[in-house]
Amino acid sequence: MAKTSDLIKYLNANNVSYQLLRHVPAFRAHEVAMATHVPDRNLAKTLLVKAGQVYWMVVLRGDQRLDEKALKRVLEVHHVHLAHEEDLDHLFPDCEVGAMPPFGNLYGFPVVVDQALPEDDEIVFNACTHTDSIRMKFSDFERLVRPMIAHIALEQEPEVTGGFERHGEVAPGTEP
Repeated sequence: MAKTSDLIKYLNANNVSYQLLRHVPAFRAHEVAMATHVPDRNLAKTLLVKAGQVYWMVVLRGDQRLDEKALKRVLEVHHVHLAHEEDLDHLFPDCEVGAMPPFGNLYGFPVVVDQALPEDDEIVFNACTHTDSIRMKFSDFERLVRPMIAHIALEQEPEVTGGFERHGEVAPGTEP
């Protein structure tokens, strides 16, 4: 399993409503989010890690970074590291390097998703190429993949601008 067409056949066979998004080449999570016109938080960023002797597919929001200590705790292992590019080439031969979809079940890998990803109704993810993405409901993804859901992302620092933290409040003297 791997090509975009195979992924689409799988989604159709499982009665999943989705949208195929064709876009300019995008290689980083933020670039994919911009190319597909979605916020970074709606992008499901897929990583492959080796935890002990087992490969795991790790799925984070596009605006998150992996917390390796939390992942080790969740998976109950002492060592985790990102898979090497050669591993990706070998394990996902029909996907462009780094464009694998978050369907570890199709490749024989367990999947762990950060607990923040299900907060939004829909996710967008790479569909085996750097020019194809798929938008679908997280609930359908969860039904098909049955991932472990856990806190595995680093806590985000509030954005600071001009001395004021951005939490939705307006800085004094700047009211519209």
